[in-house]
Amino acid sequence: RFLSAYNPALRKPRARKRGFAMPTLLPVLLEVSGVLSVPHPPQMEKAPDLGYKPVPANLTLPDGMKMGAPSSVAIDRSGHLLVFNRGEHPLMEFDAQGKFVRAFGEGMYVRPHGMRIDPDGNIWMTDVNGHTVTKMSATGEVLMTLGTKGQAGKWDEATHLMQEPADIAFGPQGDVFIVEGHGRGEGRVLRVDKTGKLLTSWGGTGKGPGQFDQPHSILVRNGQVLVADRENRRVQIFDLNGKYLNEWKFAGLPCGLYASASGDLYLASGFAGQILRLDSQGKAVAMMGQPGKGLGEFGEAHYMTMTAAGDIYVGDTINAVLHKFVKK
Repeated sequence: RFLSAYNPALRKPRARKRGFAMPTLLPVLLEVSGVLSVPHPPQMEKAPDLGYKPVPANLTLPDGMKMGAPSSVAIDRSGHLLVFNRGEHPLMEFDAQGKFVRAFGEGMYVRPHGMRIDPDGNIWMTDVNGHTVTKMSATGEVLMTLGTKGQAGKWDEATHLMQEPADIAFGPQGDVFIVEGHGRGEGRVLRVDKTGKLLTSWGGTGKGPGQFDQPHSILVRNGQVLVADRENRRVQIFDLNGKYLNEWKFAGLPCGLYASASGDLYLASGFAGQILRLDSQGKAVAMMGQPGKGLGEFGEAHYMTMTAAGDIYVGDTINAVLHKFVKK
């Protein structure tokens, strides 16, 4: 089926609870969440400057339409920007000049989270609180839904349930890798074939090799599966069948893995408010960003993407801002 166009009737976004006062030399934390409002060096990587500067995103929207908190971003094969956001119009598309193209996906998602575009141009999205993964064609036709909306559970051949899927990656022969377990569910990786049939899975809650505490992002690269194991502050590396190979430790909370068209590996580092470029051993070799409320400052660097020209877009779910960075 095809999805409806946008409805201009919108609710106002909810006000956020601000943090308690603390001495100015200490990082201020929002209640419960632990969000930083100023830089906190113990949670930040040290590396040379990435060579970018923040600029306003300057995206145009129709009168009466607002974008919700951007969770994930992607660039499609035509060079258009897709923004998966937590508003009434969860999917928004903009051309390369930032002009609004369309909005779609209304009413489909409880809490939008991860989004990727597969090699065939299809759009995949995770609904972390709706417990589903959706595959759409580039035109917005729903091609496949994994899981059952509103029902959390462990995947088996009888139920096909999921629990808090966070992100998606693509492997050989059209296989799809999914990480689930964002807070309440057991952290696991599911590998399914192009029809949605489960091939294998691995994980479990814990701190040991192959265990997870809120796996948040996944990427298949050079025949290996990289998983951002957020609360364990590491990226774990596996072979395609789930055999543990290695791990990289980080000071902050790894949120979003991204590989550029040229093969460079990036990591969005959550509340630490950094975008890191990593070498083949997981070391940060360049960085940009910090926590805060100003232009280019993050509440949470969630997921990122890059245009063919090298511009970087980052979804920030806490500041509810779509950040844009261009080369200096």
